[in-house]
Amino acid sequence: MAKTALLQARIEPALKKQGEKVLRQIGLSNTEFMTMTFRQLVMRQGLPFDARIPNDKTIAAIKEYEQEKRDGTLTTYTSFDEFAQEVSAESDS
Repeated sequence: MAKTALLQARIEPALKKQGEKVLRQIGLSNTEFMTMTFRQLVMRQGLPFDARIPNDKTIAAIKEYEQEKRDGTLTTYTSFDEFAQEVSAESDS
């Protein structure tokens, strides 16, 4: 079938740039990604991912993350092993 329908959407430039970087790494164009997403939407008759209202615990975790990010106190790790070592050290003490 000919691809003649046009879909336009406005998103934040930084989000678009980040998303396109991921798509390039997996070898997809924006158009291919949107086509795949719409095919899954039609096939599943719903969103192709979980879309739920977060519970109180999740909301609190999101707020904590956002506050730590603003404060500059957010801990980041370069690998899972680094994270696991810290968790192990904390549980040993």
